[in-house]
Amino acid sequence: MATDDAEEIAAGTCPTASGMPMLGLGTWQNTDPDQCAESIETALEMGYRHIDTAQAYDNEEAVGEGIAAADVPREDVFLATKVSTSNLASEDVLETAHESADRLGVETIDLLYVHWPKGSYDAEDTLSAFDELYDKGLIENVGVSNFEPRHIEEAMDILDAPVFANQVELHPLLPQEHIREACENYDVEVVAYSPIARGEVFDVEELREIAANHDTSEAAVALAWAREKGVTTIPKATGRDHIADNWESLSIDLDSDEVNMIDSIDRINREVDPDDAPWN
Repeated sequence: MATDDAEEIAAGTCPTASGMPMLGLGTWQNTDPDQCAESIETALEMGYRHIDTAQAYDNEEAVGEGIAAADVPREDVFLATKVSTSNLASEDVLETAHESADRLGVETIDLLYVHWPKGSYDAEDTLSAFDELYDKGLIENVGVSNFEPRHIEEAMDILDAPVFANQVELHPLLPQEHIREACENYDVEVVAYSPIARGEVFDVEELREIAANHDTSEAAVALAWAREKGVTTIPKATGRDHIADNWESLSIDLDSDEVNMIDSIDRINREVDPDDAPWN
């Protein structure tokens, strides 16, 4: 890692080549409005600059309140949300994207994802609306989520706008090599949800050993491993302690032996696996 990058990571501002901060705050299940707004404000004032939500999380208004309350300029915050599977018909995309922006209290959404390639998703119909939102400036970037390589290829063929990122479940127990390889070839960022496998990383001996060596948590090691792979992470956290623990991962540098140890974990565990998922 270059010295400049290391300094940026230590300051919490290290972005990917595309400018997206590599550590964000996930907000799934953070549905208590006051708690959600407080979590956002806490994270931003701690140094986070990437916030991730979704229409389906039912907390966009609280997320917007947290952003407004924080002593951080809006232009410094990378804000992402997702269009629900029930809203992926073209007219619904256009209508609900504006509604999301209104709830979030912003004029522009930095990254808008297709949440899943299912439900009312039709590639031609859905993505034409994303192109329109991009052209009109309501969204800065088009993203996809839970897409397999074939879905990304299809989206790239249809969209005029570039596919900016693919958000997938990814962690040491689900390293998603084929997704990472495809996205590297397509010049698409990879964003990891559930990057600590919903707590399963705490029961992995290899992560426990590395965490002890660094005097940190297994979760922080998992986040540092993902960063070494060039993957942006958006761990969910509500309380200050968990938000701070995830933040600590930015200061952890894993050596090649530690990365190889994590890569060799002989255990696969997918936390999000609906029957109609695109990989089933």
